[in-house]
Amino acid sequence: MTTRDRDIVANGVLAGYVLSTYSARKLGLKTTGNAGGVHNLIVHAEGIEVTELLRKMGRGLMVTELMGQGVNGVTGDYSRGAAGYWIENGAIAYPVHEITIAGNLKGMLANLAAVGNDVDTRGGIRTGSILLGDMTIAGN
Repeated sequence: MTTRDRDIVANGVLAGYVLSTYSARKLGLKTTGNAGGVHNLIVHAEGIEVTELLRKMGRGLMVTELMGQGVNGVTGDYSRGAAGYWIENGAIAYPVHEITIAGNLKGMLANLAAVGNDVDTRGGIRTGSILLGDMTIAGN
């Protein structure tokens, strides 16, 4: 299959799917050639510095490391081990580790608040830091 540029989300609206042959057949759609997952995905940044993302967050968790696999492909439930920094008044307060973050993919994507300009270009999926709305955080 020839590669080409295409929008998955355009102007905040779902414009296409990422489908293997199996998934496409089940949905009665055409494959997008993604049996091996998503490759060469670019989430365009809004030009927001990480410090501005933290200010927008105000109070919450900045995740710097995720552990384990915890996504239910049927329900969208999401739960992963995490580490990072606790944010107070838009600034790093202290490091945290051995915690769990949880939510649901539908809600997480619906509450995507901002994307930073700190794009990591080392991999095939390129995006800046992502500011999400409410999620559940557990741990000591």
